[in-house]
Amino acid sequence: MTALERPPRAPRMHLGSEAQPPTGKYQWIYLWELPIRVMHWTAAVAIVVLATTGLYIGKPFFMTGGEASSHYLMGWVRFLHFSAAAVLVTTGIVRVYWLFAGNRFERLAALFPIRPRDWANMVKQVKYYLMIKPGDAPQYLGHNPLQQLSYTGIYALTAVMVVTGFAMYGQSNPDGMFYRLFQWLVPLLGGIQIVRFIHHVSTWIFLIFIPIHVYLAMRGDVMERSGTISSIISGGRFVRSDVKYVDE
Repeated sequence: MTALERPPRAPRMHLGSEAQPPTGKYQWIYLWELPIRVMHWTAAVAIVVLATTGLYIGKPFFMTGGEASSHYLMGWVRFLHFSAAAVLVTTGIVRVYWLFAGNRFERLAALFPIRPRDWANMVKQVKYYLMIKPGDAPQYLGHNPLQQLSYTGIYALTAVMVVTGFAMYGQSNPDGMFYRLFQWLVPLLGGIQIVRFIHHVSTWIFLIFIPIHVYLAMRGDVMERSGTISSIISGGRFVRSDVKYVDE
């Protein structure tokens, strides 16, 4: 870690509250190792491709002229969808492995709010984001409790997307592996249309989560000087040396 000294500057106003000026001593903390950073951006691209192609498969919003066999548009869209799904599943496998092989900011205890202190701090974090008590937020080097809970939910939602997607994929080949492995889900949920509905609704949850995720990351960079966005590119960020962090 590297320490830096910055001269004092006047605070700037953001959304009715003062953003802390970048003063005092800062040190660089390495948080996210290369596999996590590659997984994050690979999964982000895969999710965008999956959402775009999935919505088109569900309701084609444009078609080219002529017979479908002459341009194979839906076939290519499905191929992109299935390929992106394979990539997303691969990133999920890497993430599960890194829950045990990663550093202390990437492991299971740092990602899921399983400790009493995290549940207690979650209420303070919500108040901070709602600007009720902006000065009462707990300071975390890694994920704060609300991020922990939201990422846990996204991982669970991804699992739902994967199993429902594989259940629908298996319908095309009743003698295939995917049909045998995931067919049990269809009668459990009440039919293939219910499976498709859950898969479709899950897509929209992802689409709602993405802009919120981007906004909060940008807000953290501006309001907290946290370097959240740059940390997922470089792996680390500058933090104040005089601040006590919950997870240090």
